[in-house]
Amino acid sequence: MKNTSPEKRSPWGSRPPRVVALVPMRHDSERVPGKNHRDFAGAPLYHHILRSLLECGRVTRVVVDTDSPLIRADAARRFPDVVCIERPAALCGGEVSMNRILLHDVSLFEADFYIQTHSTNPLLRPRTIARAVDAFMAAYPGHDSLFGVTVLRSRLWDAAGRPLNHDPDVLARTQDLPPVYEDNSNLYIFTAAGLRRGGNRIGERPLFFEIPRQEALDIDEECDFRLAELAYHATRDQGGTT
Repeated sequence: MKNTSPEKRSPWGSRPPRVVALVPMRHDSERVPGKNHRDFAGAPLYHHILRSLLECGRVTRVVVDTDSPLIRADAARRFPDVVCIERPAALCGGEVSMNRILLHDVSLFEADFYIQTHSTNPLLRPRTIARAVDAFMAAYPGHDSLFGVTVLRSRLWDAAGRPLNHDPDVLARTQDLPPVYEDNSNLYIFTAAGLRRGGNRIGERPLFFEIPRQEALDIDEECDFRLAELAYHATRDQGGTT
């Protein structure tokens, strides 16, 4: 019997979508000095996320936005296919919103959609990035953005001592609690139009994309750096590379 259902058309026509990955990083860090270019498992920390983006098979171009001459010079030698841009002085400093930086970057590089991640996510694997892009493509335009989450099944309380996701009188097992989701700062996918419309990389209809807890480790403090490095070596010893 002939299928008469309408064929779903790609928003990009017959060509593959153009995907630009944005990796913002500063030369200095308040809590972990020099972390973005510090040695991590035998290479500068930022090398690991660039390799994952280049190997995932879904990215058209990788762009590093940085105020660091050291990173720009090293990336030019080690990653000739990566584009490095100098961050404008007006966008430097830890108090500047990441959304402002992203608005600047998307104005320079046209794409159908953008991935944004950080050098502080060294355990994020190429196959996970590829799965995220595929999930977003399948869900778009019903979902207008995607961000990585870690699923929590813990008893959570607010600052006033009120339970957020459980009944203390029932004390259900943690594995039976309804899940809550932490934005793990690993991965965001969005369009330029959505970013400009709302001023936010997370749109009005975001898709939650679960990333395994160990892979989602994000380096904010010195203890995170050491823990991530231990996890990195343990994962590689077990043969997990992609």
